[in-house]
Amino acid sequence: MTGTQDAQQAVAGVEIIGRDSPEHRFSSRSIRSFVLRQGRMSEAQQRYLDDMLPKIGIDYRAAPLDLDAAFGRRAPKILEIGFGMGETTARIAAAMPDHDFLGIEVHTPGVGALCKLIAEGGLANLRIIQHDAVEVMRDMIADGALAGVHVFFPDPWRKKRHFKRRIIQPDFVALVAQKLAPGGYLHCATDWEDYAHWMLEVLSAEPALANTAEGFAPRPGHRPLTKFENRGLRLGHGVWDLVFRRRAG
Repeated sequence: MTGTQDAQQAVAGVEIIGRDSPEHRFSSRSIRSFVLRQGRMSEAQQRYLDDMLPKIGIDYRAAPLDLDAAFGRRAPKILEIGFGMGETTARIAAAMPDHDFLGIEVHTPGVGALCKLIAEGGLANLRIIQHDAVEVMRDMIADGALAGVHVFFPDPWRKKRHFKRRIIQPDFVALVAQKLAPGGYLHCATDWEDYAHWMLEVLSAEPALANTAEGFAPRPGHRPLTKFENRGLRLGHGVWDLVFRRRAG
């Protein structure tokens, strides 16, 4: 998740919206794509956050975003929800310079870490929004605007009473499908088997999407293995990928 435009010319920095403000409230029936956990910022993360975010950050606004203007060019747009510390996001962007990537994350140390990777790698095809992903998709992304959506290793919410907090829910998947161009894809990955089957059931029930595999998919080449994932695989832990595409009709 690198292009030809200088990241210095990107849009203005992220505006952090208070969780109790009217702009940040969901209705009681809405899904929040995160639980905000504050973490310690390293000096490097804070330094790169302060320096880079005004250059490559995009403010949340309850209005459609011109993605081509945000990146300064026309190219396929991929949105990633919850990029964590950003290693995978940066590696994908570097490997696919002909695509633009919009990463969404609320965890400030992770945003700072990705800002550092963007600066070090000179990644001009990567932008960040620090806000809830469901609101961003609902309010800022035009229908049919995305070539792909990545949801890698979201919180599995293992306890049954917390299943309702999982981001992969029918309403969310319908929203993703609405934002994908025909032929665009939704790629999910998890290392929690119960959640993998949950995802497969929910995605298969969305009429606008078609599975690209018979059940789970082989790991696509665009998703690199993380250190955490490699360690888990050596220990015999499973990882499940799902890739669904937007139907043409």
